[in-house]
Amino acid sequence: MSAQSNAPIVIKKVKKVTGGGHHGGAWKVAYADFVTAMMAFFMLMWLLNATTEKQRKGIADYFSPTIPVMRASGGGNGAFGGDSVFTDETLAHTGHGGVPGQAEGDGASDPAAIAAEQASLEEIEEVLSGRSGESMVSDLARRHIVTELTDEGLVIGLHDLEGAPLFTGESSAPEPVMEDLLAMMAQVFGLVTNGIAIEGHVAAQPVVRAENTAWALSAGRAGRVREILEAQEVPPERLRRVTGHADRRPALSNPMAARNNRIELILLRAHR
Repeated sequence: MSAQSNAPIVIKKVKKVTGGGHHGGAWKVAYADFVTAMMAFFMLMWLLNATTEKQRKGIADYFSPTIPVMRASGGGNGAFGGDSVFTDETLAHTGHGGVPGQAEGDGASDPAAIAAEQASLEEIEEVLSGRSGESMVSDLARRHIVTELTDEGLVIGLHDLEGAPLFTGESSAPEPVMEDLLAMMAQVFGLVTNGIAIEGHVAAQPVVRAENTAWALSAGRAGRVREILEAQEVPPERLRRVTGHADRRPALSNPMAARNNRIELILLRAHR
């Protein structure tokens, strides 16, 4: 009896698990939503990089909530003859309207007109680059010029070189070489009637500043180029836009490279 009384007492506790043992799955749903959102974000970034400006504009127009209005009369007999007051300002998916002052049937999509415009832009590109054997640009000035034919038109880039800037310091005052380049560009632009876009770009600042001057500097340089072109008798109505992009679109991977300081003059396509 004494041996049995000294035996250890074993108490067995049974833990009951409720709720199926998964402790809830709300975090899984939240994580799945996060992964889906990240995938959508990276897909968007990839599409923005892989598409042209013309394609992005087409996508934006597709999702535009505005109702396309055709130039053709809807049969009304009111003051506007069935047309809306916004007819010329609406980019209709049917191809009518969207270009103020453009008459119907003016050959905007005429293959012959498109081919002729393409040939003119290619000829100007050859003259500027000297590939045709005849160049309007001196060898010294041609070092500052880069051309590219895009969906938007002929892009003529005028960029800085190491030790040979186009503008004085961090200002919009052009150097003599820039004035010579713009005078020559005014002559080239006189060979065609395409609209012109001016875009200013600057290199990234080497240090963080309390006030970011890149936006004002790029816009100021683009505006100064506009003034010089107009002084060279380029019709103001041909200048469609003047934009400053700061340091957001570098031409080289090194954001502080001198070549990122540039002005892009774009001869816009009239026929696409």
